[in-house]
Amino acid sequence: MKQYTLPQTSFLLLLGLITLAFFWILVPYSGAVFWGMVFAIVFAPLHYRLLNMTGNRPTAAALTGLLLIVLMVILPVTLITISLVDQAASVYDMINSGQIDFGAMFRQVVHALPSWAVSLLERFELTNIAALQAKLTAGAAQISQSAAKYAISFGSKTMDFLVSLTVMLYLLFFLFRDGTTMAARIRRAVPLSERYKAPLFENFITVIRATVKGNVLVAMAQGALGGLAFWFLDVPGPLLWAVVMAFLSLLPAIGAAIVWGPVAVYFLVTGSIWQGVGLTVYGVAVIGLVDNLLRPLLVGKDTKMPDYLVLLSTIGGMALFGLNGFVIGPVIAALFLACWELFARENEFHVEG
Repeated sequence: MKQYTLPQTSFLLLLGLITLAFFWILVPYSGAVFWGMVFAIVFAPLHYRLLNMTGNRPTAAALTGLLLIVLMVILPVTLITISLVDQAASVYDMINSGQIDFGAMFRQVVHALPSWAVSLLERFELTNIAALQAKLTAGAAQISQSAAKYAISFGSKTMDFLVSLTVMLYLLFFLFRDGTTMAARIRRAVPLSERYKAPLFENFITVIRATVKGNVLVAMAQGALGGLAFWFLDVPGPLLWAVVMAFLSLLPAIGAAIVWGPVAVYFLVTGSIWQGVGLTVYGVAVIGLVDNLLRPLLVGKDTKMPDYLVLLSTIGGMALFGLNGFVIGPVIAALFLACWELFARENEFHVEG
């Protein structure tokens, strides 16, 4: 084992402290830095094409790529968010005015259930309408207080968002322009032999691209299909529920069904048989098929992870890191598998040797 001298040990300690301090000052805008790196990795093939089209001029290619990302990603998301806020406000007004009465809906469902199901709900005290409405009222009061608190700080949060967006785009420009050089320097600095670095770096990049592209495409498809079905069935706020389904579809297998499943059940128990049956068939055969076909093709195939591991790592990642976790979780899981595979190969090599 290599013995370090006192100056070398001191330098390594200083290096560790400075590295921790550097990451500490990035914490306020860690989300912006993270998504800047993710966008740089995902759109790297586009940047290379632009680099060839611009005659190998990195600055022009980086600016063009940045403009395309704003037009293709950021602008559509902003427009959808504006429409979503408007529709969410409409649904909120409908709830306040009584046009949407969850208490009445719950009573309809309970009255339509068979006696054994009602007895089961009574055992868990889930049929007490007054108590349920009291809980809903208390919950609404808490939501109102939180909404008021967020409304007061809306200006500062908007400014924080704009600053974070600016930081992300600024970083993305330099990652496009100088990314190859920066990646090479980071790769050289990692204290591992090349036979370890090559598969780990390749796995890291592959998993990020597959996870982001695959999950986003599946989310967009399932959200659009679910929103279209809700619009056809005249469910209030179809765009709102489409976005909710898109977010929940980040959870493999179960995501979108969390939204359309209860709606289908409500239709069935309240006598709207064809709507309930139609939504169930559509949800399983169309919305579910998108998840069953596209996700393994776009995510599992490239990451070489089984579906259950993708699900567990996504749920765990989102529980720990929020929305960023749907990328961080699978990346950690894939690197975990890759490291253990390298370790196993190394052991086999030594045993055979």
